Amino acid sequence: MTGLQRVAAALSPAGSPELPVVICYEGIFVRDHWPQLSELPWWYQFTPDLERQLAWRTAVAAALPLDWIHLPAFPARDERDRTALDVTTDGVWRVDTVTGQRELLHQPQVSGWSPTGDIASMHPAQPAATVAAVDELIPLGDPFDAAAFRASGRADLADALRAAIPDRYPIRHVNSPLWSCYGIWGFEDLMMLLITDPDLIHHACERYTEQALQTVAEAAALGAQGIWIEEALTDLLGAPSYAQLCLPYLQRVVQAIQAAGLRAIHYYCGSPAGKWDLLLSSGAEALALEEGKKGFEIDIAEVVEQVAGRCAVFGNLDAIHVLQDGSELSLQRAIAAQRAAAARTAGRFVLSIGSPVTPGTPVSRVQRYYELARQAADDAD
Repeated sequence: MTGLQRVAAALSPAGSPELPVVICYEGIFVRDHWPQLSELPWWYQFTPDLERQLAWRTAVAAALPLDWIHLPAFPARDERDRTALDVTTDGVWRVDTVTGQRELLHQPQVSGWSPTGDIASMHPAQPAATVAAVDELIPLGDPFDAAAFRASGRADLADALRAAIPDRYPIRHVNSPLWSCYGIWGFEDLMMLLITDPDLIHHACERYTEQALQTVAEAAALGAQGIWIEEALTDLLGAPSYAQLCLPYLQRVVQAIQAAGLRAIHYYCGSPAGKWDLLLSSGAEALALEEGKKGFEIDIAEVVEQVAGRCAVFGNLDAIHVLQDGSELSLQRAIAAQRAAAARTAGRFVLSIGSPVTPGTPVSRVQRYYELARQAADDAD
């Protein structure tokens, strides 16, 4: 079986006879390990040139054996035609060849936000306190037009990548609506508003749900087959608050994913204690959880027991104590523990890590993780 076939089968009710092996957040891994993954210049990540984009992405895929791959969107052809990169001794510049406007690009920072990211806009000095202010911060566009999207050329890179690497399962990411609210309020204001003005949170979640549905439609137009739904901070809510403020919007996103013919993977950060039934009522085809940390433990065998066949399970191999810092033997044992749990799922399991690969984990270690996992899977099969 190919990686695409393994993941697709694992996310189906029938399950997979072969265990898929992945890592989560491939983009973070690439950002933090670029010199180890590619000899190409860092600015290839920003080039409007399709061939150069494909060159670095296929080079990374060759160095990073996984059973899935993240599909990129791409600027429209008319935008690419008017955009050039000017590589000079004083920096790399993105140039609008029509207007002459120049923008200095920055190499992505290891383990940090890009200096070109507009973080200030994510956490306004005066947090939104009214419906009008929320509407301004969460704009809604026109209904998604798949035909126009593809005609514009925005799927060109995704199409080229799927053609070049047809054996990996193509995925995209989306945030759960409540987790998206962190982007406009930050932690403290969001936590306070959950108590003092839940109606405003509901309004924001409605708008973020509409944005998420647009993202799902775009993913389908790009040729994705699965969508990773990220959800953080909601473990701080009690079960009743989660049921009211988070779950209904999450379910709508999952339903849209499934209506588009895609599979939904719900990645819930934090402890699932007290919320198992709520998490499993999202309707997603798979549940992914962190490894134990921050004062709680998440044993993969218990996860499988709690899920009890209601959906597929993603593994949560420890990204720090095992993948980064563990010995060869500890990595082998951790993979064996994940496989033992997988054996109780009738093939509905994807071997993964519980959180992103750390900057201190060398590429060779991730390669070894995949090699050992595949070897163990092949030996078992």
